Amino acid sequence: MGKLLRGISKNAKFVICDTTDIVARAKDIHECAPTTLDAFGRMLTAGVMMASYLKGSELMTLKTESDGPLKAITVTADAAGAVKGFASDPGADLPRLEDGRYNVPALVGNGYLRVMKDLGLKEPYVGISELVSGGIAKDLAYYYFTSEQTPTVISVSVHLSPEGAVLAAGGYLVQLLPGAEESFITALEQKIDAILEITELLEGGMSLRDIAELLYDDMGSEPKKRVEDFEILEEKSIEYRCNCSRERFRKGLAALGKTELRKIFLEEKEEKLEVVCQFCKTKYYYKADDFKTFLED
Repeated sequence: MGKLLRGISKNAKFVICDTTDIVARAKDIHECAPTTLDAFGRMLTAGVMMASYLKGSELMTLKTESDGPLKAITVTADAAGAVKGFASDPGADLPRLEDGRYNVPALVGNGYLRVMKDLGLKEPYVGISELVSGGIAKDLAYYYFTSEQTPTVISVSVHLSPEGAVLAAGGYLVQLLPGAEESFITALEQKIDAILEITELLEGGMSLRDIAELLYDDMGSEPKKRVEDFEILEEKSIEYRCNCSRERFRKGLAALGKTELRKIFLEEKEEKLEVVCQFCKTKYYYKADDFKTFLED
């Protein structure tokens, strides 16, 4: 399981998370190529952080739609800390950049980011913004600024071994509160540019609380002091978890209608129907008897 820390200060609210186990689980399920895993891991990290502000049974879905080799990434997360997702082409890959980083921006390409929030209303909230970099973090900051008018600093990172194993993954998201001082987010951006990526901090043994302290340290003061005090609101476990079930897929197949199911089982004489969950790759098998009452009704 991963870990998530959520807190607040005078000028901002923040989320910090360690998603190393989540990204490793996603790699095992989807058998992703390294560059896809980097992009997918960033989206999973962003999704679980953004969903931490939901309540009850509310859900959030992030989806990229682009012209790059990896045409789409879909991630769904809930308020309880569960996240899942899939990439349109898990095997998509590109050569590394000269500095050794994976070329996520080129893999994702140009297109749009959709943010869908199921808040229990008749219709879900849907926000759409342009992919301005393809690197995920800047794209999400742009979404928050244009669609929700919320100045946001977001960092997501995945570190892989030369063999493609997940060594570390995580991120942080800091948003200005209404009436906050603009200078705070500017100072924070400068701070984030100066410190190591969160994957390096995690690999160095820092806890999420240590990272919160680091973000709020005033680097220009001697001796060091905080820019401002902050309060921890929540600490919880997070995990890659799918809520699919045999019954849920059975209902989904029933939604095809009697005519289509009769065609599959009677006309085409299929002995069983296989359904594979996109999120966790679990396979479910159904026979005509599973729909006997439905078909005869």
